Amino acid sequence: MLNQSSTGARYMLLSALSFSAMGACVKMLGGQLPVAELVAARAIVTLLLSAVAVRRAGLNPLGNAKGFLTLRGLLGFGGLSCVYYSLTHLPIAEATVLQYLHPVFTALLAPVLLREVTSKRVLITVALGLCGALLVGRPAALFAESGSTLDTHAVLIALAGALFSSLAYITVRKLHQTDHSHVIVLYFPLVAVPASLPALISQWQTPQGSQWFWLVMIGVLTQIGQVTLTHAMRTETVSRATSFSYMQILFAVIWGVVFFDEWPALLTWVGALIILVATLLQLRTAASEPSEKAPEPKSARP
Repeated sequence: MLNQSSTGARYMLLSALSFSAMGACVKMLGGQLPVAELVAARAIVTLLLSAVAVRRAGLNPLGNAKGFLTLRGLLGFGGLSCVYYSLTHLPIAEATVLQYLHPVFTALLAPVLLREVTSKRVLITVALGLCGALLVGRPAALFAESGSTLDTHAVLIALAGALFSSLAYITVRKLHQTDHSHVIVLYFPLVAVPASLPALISQWQTPQGSQWFWLVMIGVLTQIGQVTLTHAMRTETVSRATSFSYMQILFAVIWGVVFFDEWPALLTWVGALIILVATLLQLRTAASEPSEKAPEPKSARP
C-alpha cells in the first residue's frame, strides 16, 4: 500500500500534467484573445465546478479563515495573470521554465513563513531542477546562443508570477489547518472573477468557433490541477511538494513539439533529463521519509 508521501507525490505529478496541458490551451489562444479574457474564462469555469463540489460536500462556501482565503485568491489571480501573459508572449517551454522557478522561492520562504524544515535532500533536488530549468530556458545572460534572447518585459512578468505562485502555495498549506480543500479552491474564482472585470470590459473580444472549446478546457484542466495540488499539500510539506512541479517543464516541451512544432535544442533535452532525474529522486525521498499530515479542517465532512 502506498504511504501518504507517495500518494502526495502522485497527486503533484498529476497536477503538473494538468497545468501543463492548460498552458498549451492558453498558448493555442495566444494573440487571438486578450489575457484578461483568458483569466476570466478560467475563473468562471473554476467557479462553477468548485461551487458544485462545495455544495455536494455540504461545506460553508465562505470558509473559516476568510482573510487568508481572500489572500490566497488575490495571490492566485496575480500569479495567473502573470503566467498567462508570459505564455502568450514567450515560447511555451521558456515561459513554463520561468513560471516554475517558484519551488526555489518556496524552499526559501517556507522555513521563514511556515517554520517548516527543508531537508538537504529536498534542497539538492530543487537545485537539480533549477539547473535543468536553466538548460531548458537558456537565458541569454548565461548562454551566448544567437536568437536566444527573450522579451525582457515578459520575462520579468513571468518571474513575478513565480513569486506569486510560491506565496499562494504557502498560503494553501497554512489554510489546511482551518478549511477544506474545496473551499480553498473556490476562493480563487471568487476573487478572480470580480478582479478581472475592469480589464475584461475594456478589452472584450467575442470568442469564435474553436476558441470556445479551448476556453472551457483551460477551466477544466485548471480545476483538475488545483484539486490534485490541494490534496497533495495535505500530505506533503510545501517545499517538498512543489519540487515535483518541475515535471511541468518536461510536459511543456512535449506539448511544444506536438502542437506548436517547437523542437527543443540538445540542451533542452539534457535539461529535461535532469528534471526527470530530480523528480525520480524526490519520489524516492518522499517514499522513504515521513511527512507530517496537515490536520483535517473542521469544515470537512466524510
